[in-house]
Amino acid sequence: MKLKYSLLAGIAVVMATGLTAEAQEEYRFALVPKAMNNPFFDLARDGCKAAEEEMEGVSCYYIGPSEHTEQEQIQIIQDLITQGVDGIAVSPSNAPAAARALKAANEAGIPTMTWDADLLEEDKEVRATYVGTLNYDIGVNLAKLAQEMKPEGGSICLQSGGAAAANHNERLQGIRDTLAGTEGTEPPGERLSGDNGWTEVEGCPLFTDDDSAKAVQQLSDIMNRHQDLDVFISTGAFTQWSDNAYRQAIEPYMSKLESGELIVLVADTLPMQMGQLKDGLSHGQVGQRPYEMGYQAMHILKDLAEGKEVDDPIYTGLDVCTQENAEECLQQ
Repeated sequence: MKLKYSLLAGIAVVMATGLTAEAQEEYRFALVPKAMNNPFFDLARDGCKAAEEEMEGVSCYYIGPSEHTEQEQIQIIQDLITQGVDGIAVSPSNAPAAARALKAANEAGIPTMTWDADLLEEDKEVRATYVGTLNYDIGVNLAKLAQEMKPEGGSICLQSGGAAAANHNERLQGIRDTLAGTEGTEPPGERLSGDNGWTEVEGCPLFTDDDSAKAVQQLSDIMNRHQDLDVFISTGAFTQWSDNAYRQAIEPYMSKLESGELIVLVADTLPMQMGQLKDGLSHGQVGQRPYEMGYQAMHILKDLAEGKEVDDPIYTGLDVCTQENAEECLQQ
């Protein structure tokens, strides 16, 4: 699918804010993360700022909730519409709510797109494109690592982000479909109950709301409750980005990790996560490329603001890292 936005609509928004098209010196594009206290999104911000430095007449406006708060993110989008920015790229915390907000932006003549997380299928027409990971494939690759390390299956706990976050639900679906050998499901997939030897333990999946302290506490609680757990998979970095807290929570199980009795697999490849992998505190990381998302978002919004066509979707790729290839997997 390809979409095009009208320059006339964009000019109308500029004039509504008291500026003429001639007086506007640069495009002001907003990159809206789910939360600004998340190091994953810091990398997207860095990519956005790098594009700003390279591109003439483009300003990266990085703004989002201080913490993962769905309603605050919607309010920020509404404020950006009022301000008359020239384009909005958002990683939706709540896909249906974000779709309604982006529809209002479109009605105001502001080009919109998603990154990192997308809208639900029925709402995708309200944004021009999505740039980021094919989220289902994160789940597939995490599940493939689990299958390699536990070929007979076992007990498993899945940890996710927000229950309404489309990207995490797609990752859960990818995990469950791959382990169960099924297809044709809807996100977040069907709960595993003995499928191909895999069973989700009571109390899982866990929903962190992208809160690192909550995620680490969930990890500690589930490990304590299920002493014979075979596999723990997290669909995001939230459990690991508080490095000291994660290390303290997982180190009591070091002997199980070393023997392969317990397998820990986590999405993302942030620097602290790669250090944990190299130290044997996880068995695998399936990483996205957030810097590339932020960088490309600025170029895409400029194309949209100038009435150009863009591809939809635009995938930025994955990195699959294990203890065996940890030194070189991000250099490929």
